[in-house]
Amino acid sequence: MLILVTGGAGYIGSHAVRALQRAGHRPLVLDNLVYGHRQIAEQVLQVPLVVAQVGDRALLDQLLSGAHPACGGEPVAAVLHFAAYAYVGESVSDPLKYYRNNLGDTLTLVEALVAEGQRRGTAPPPLVFSSTCATYGIPDSGRIPIGESCPQRPINPYGRSKWMVEQLLADAGAAYGLPSVIFRYFNAAGADPAGDLGEHHEPETHLIPLALDAIAGRIPHLQIFGSDYPTPDGTCIRDYIHVSDLAEAHGLGLEKLLAEGGQHVFNLGNGTGYSVQQVVEAAERLTGRPVPVQRAPRRPGDPPVLVAAAESARRHLGWQPRYPDLATILSHAWAWHQRDPLA
Repeated sequence: MLILVTGGAGYIGSHAVRALQRAGHRPLVLDNLVYGHRQIAEQVLQVPLVVAQVGDRALLDQLLSGAHPACGGEPVAAVLHFAAYAYVGESVSDPLKYYRNNLGDTLTLVEALVAEGQRRGTAPPPLVFSSTCATYGIPDSGRIPIGESCPQRPINPYGRSKWMVEQLLADAGAAYGLPSVIFRYFNAAGADPAGDLGEHHEPETHLIPLALDAIAGRIPHLQIFGSDYPTPDGTCIRDYIHVSDLAEAHGLGLEKLLAEGGQHVFNLGNGTGYSVQQVVEAAERLTGRPVPVQRAPRRPGDPPVLVAAAESARRHLGWQPRYPDLATILSHAWAWHQRDPLA
């Protein structure tokens, strides 16, 4: 089937495109290339790329109906929606940018899906939405690991923009029958085992690529924010999930929607937490090189521990992470890091 992937030239979206290809679907990428990479879409994945903003309603109508030349005359069967801004600090300093892009453009996409369903005389084409554990905010210590029923109390505009989209999808499902799967995932990491897809952000804010950058000498040191948390070694604990496992889950969510519709919410994580210090030590073991570190004070709003309860995705989607081990995640990231053609 023809599947529209918004943000499909970015880190997680590009891995989802590959998962769709392996499942026999025909992905079509819509990306504004603010953070995505033309080279990944056109040369590595070799998929049609439409460079535009998701909030372009006229374009969306063309794509969904199959009238756009990139569709080859075939209407879109479903949408995987990854396009978003995702820098927490920037969302605090420029919240309107995040509400306009993450919420406003998604509203336009949902309107287009509903209108396309009305045109076809069917339910709207289904939507798989990339959400985040940031919608939970700072969970109570007694709620770790975090299940889908944990209260959602986002503490920054990025998390709130994703939470608002979740409410939008619930309302659109109730009113218009829009089928949707919402994935709240934890810390995406790693790279495709083939080594030709991986993480490249500018600026980079994620721990694993920053640790590898420090090892490779691309940055002078890795900053560790906070060494006095109530954890065994004093540093924050997070649940790292391989990006290819994330992509696989999105494909399974799509299949569930195509088969039975409905509205579904799933956490995606491994259920195992690793501290910042453990990640640093694992990166040193892998590479045989030290990670130069600079200690810094805690960042406001960083919870001590974020670990997912993801049994629901395993039970209802048949999802089973293939690369849950931190050493494997790091080895795939390091293989990509050493050859990153985008650097």
